[in-house]
Amino acid sequence: MHFVFIALFLLAGIKWGDWRRWKDYYPTILFFIIGDLLYSCLLYNHQLWAFQETFFGMSILRNDTIISLIIMFTRYPLTILIYLGRFPQTRVKQAFWMFFWIICYSLIEYLNLKYLNLINHYNGWNIWWSVLFNIAMFSILRIHYKKPLLAWGVSIVWILILWNVLNIPIEKIK
Repeated sequence: MHFVFIALFLLAGIKWGDWRRWKDYYPTILFFIIGDLLYSCLLYNHQLWAFQETFFGMSILRNDTIISLIIMFTRYPLTILIYLGRFPQTRVKQAFWMFFWIICYSLIEYLNLKYLNLINHYNGWNIWWSVLFNIAMFSILRIHYKKPLLAWGVSIVWILILWNVLNIPIEKIK
């Protein structure tokens, strides 16, 4: 089923992605991927969420890492090509555009969690953390596009806040 979402993102990316300026977005695409790779690596022994892939009740991809990598290298670049490529000029439209993406990502996760059984939450993580995370993520992605060093600083602060609030034990780091 993850493949269906990726196919939908691919179709959307083909139609609405700003492919002419992909080089402008490339650093933010890498930033997005690095963030998820960092989570996957550091919290390998203390996951907050994990993916699974099923098709008619049968496991296809049994490994969360493979599914995560597929998502990172397909959905994330397509998201950036559309999200930044069509980012509006006025503040009100920018707020609505960010809200649209926050809702999209949150709704996909909710469907995957409650109805499709494609993601599981662990160690205190829940859908509301995901919504908050999506708010931070789409804000930081826009910041990164404009001011990369500021985005790295904000990301570090955000990671430290999550680390402390979720009480992640340091000995669980891989």
